[in-house]
Amino acid sequence: MNNFLIIRLSSLGDIIHALPAFSALRKNFPEATISWVVEEKGKQILDFVSGLDRIITLPPLRWQNLMPELSRFRKETDEKNQVALDFQGLFKSALLTFLSGASKRVGFHRKNCREPLASLFYSKRLRHIPEDIHVIRKNLMLLSLFDVKEEDKYEFPIIIPEEVEKAVLKKLNKIGFEENRRLVIFNVGAAWETKRWFPERWIRVIQELNQEDLFPLLLWGTEEEKQLALEINHQTNVPLAPFLSIGQVMALVKKAALLISGDTFALQVACAFSRPVVGLFGPTNPRRNGPFGFHDKVAFYELQCSYCYKRSCTTLECLKAIQPEEVVRLSLDILKKND
Repeated sequence: MNNFLIIRLSSLGDIIHALPAFSALRKNFPEATISWVVEEKGKQILDFVSGLDRIITLPPLRWQNLMPELSRFRKETDEKNQVALDFQGLFKSALLTFLSGASKRVGFHRKNCREPLASLFYSKRLRHIPEDIHVIRKNLMLLSLFDVKEEDKYEFPIIIPEEVEKAVLKKLNKIGFEENRRLVIFNVGAAWETKRWFPERWIRVIQELNQEDLFPLLLWGTEEEKQLALEINHQTNVPLAPFLSIGQVMALVKKAALLISGDTFALQVACAFSRPVVGLFGPTNPRRNGPFGFHDKVAFYELQCSYCYKRSCTTLECLKAIQPEEVVRLSLDILKKND
């Protein structure tokens, strides 16, 4: 087996979660050609990944562009002598394994696919596995079909160029950052409403973590998240991070002494770089998606409706259960241990 095609189109955090599987594949097949199919936004992560031979980008597939994009993809990837691995488990990602022309198409058991019909496209499927294991481990288990043994340590082959790190440091210096202060990032945004903690609670945490040796920073991504960050800024005077590219966000998080965040891309990046994390978990399962470092902490309360993975909710009881005092306590515990 000397030709592998990885399919993990999105999202950003899930692409990070698939990197240890890629790293293990590269380690076990050092001479193989390994390509990765990803949507355009995710390519900004893969551009910093070492060991990849080829990145094949697709726009988000919609009815308007479906046929021409699939036709282009087939021409670009058509190769019988390759193994296509679907780490996403969607109908569209599984369809891509078929269109790639690969004679071997590998994916999860139908009960482990987000869309069970995806498994119909695979020529080989992993046995059914529990869904409460960490998704990184789930991805690595797919490689057991090639006799790749799971390792205890997750490896993330992300290399941030020095010029990117210098550019981020320059932006931080402009808003008052000094190298003798520890960077604490409050990642207040999230794509899902159900992952966004309440501004008044962020404010209370920030006020309690007001220490001279710390440099607090509000991280945001979209304009909606920026408005949330501004609301917190007006009450605390904590500066907002400037607009950053995905690569620059990774460089920023790599510098952090602590990241406090919901289940988002920034949290996954912090885990990849072994930066300390306090994770705030609502509708998603921290055992499956959460931080895994010995220094990391999680604020989470299991309710009857837990693990719903809903993007909107009328009550947000899971987030309401997380109190500022607990987040402060977990944060101080990490900061003291890493003083």
